[in-house]
Amino acid sequence: MPAYHSSFLSIPNVPTTGNLAMLPLKTKFRGPAYPADANQMDIIDECISLFRANCFFRNFEIKGPADRTLIYGTLFISECLGKLTGLSCRDAERHLNSLALENFSIPGSPGFPLNALYSPPASTQESELMRSYLTQFRQELAFRLLSHVYATEKTHPSKWWTCFSKRRFMNKAL
Repeated sequence: MPAYHSSFLSIPNVPTTGNLAMLPLKTKFRGPAYPADANQMDIIDECISLFRANCFFRNFEIKGPADRTLIYGTLFISECLGKLTGLSCRDAERHLNSLALENFSIPGSPGFPLNALYSPPASTQESELMRSYLTQFRQELAFRLLSHVYATEKTHPSKWWTCFSKRRFMNKAL
């Protein structure tokens, strides 16, 4: 059975930086992403909905730039879930916000684990654009993930989400 791919692969003329798609986001955080239609699913909704199915796969055939954004989102969700064990919703919000804003490696930098799958940005300007898009992406993903993980109780995370914290998508971690 193949992994689930992004539904945004069919969208023509998506702006990219490196070979990462800069898809529109429904977000309240500032950044370079274009605003998405509030009534339709965006890449963050797709990352959250496909996470539990895709995290079981060790191999993932990349069909386009939108798949690379989906892979990055899936790996970031994995990292977030690892930080949530035993935290209340309020503490988790603080932890995930600092995780989203911390200094992180982007494709092409020495610490990035998936340099074989992503091409580096062509210039320093493109590198800054990628970093600011990924920061905005991480902030919004962490914010929306909390509403799913703490949907039933605010005192501790849902076991149906934290049980996936030890799964490693593609045997990688950010």
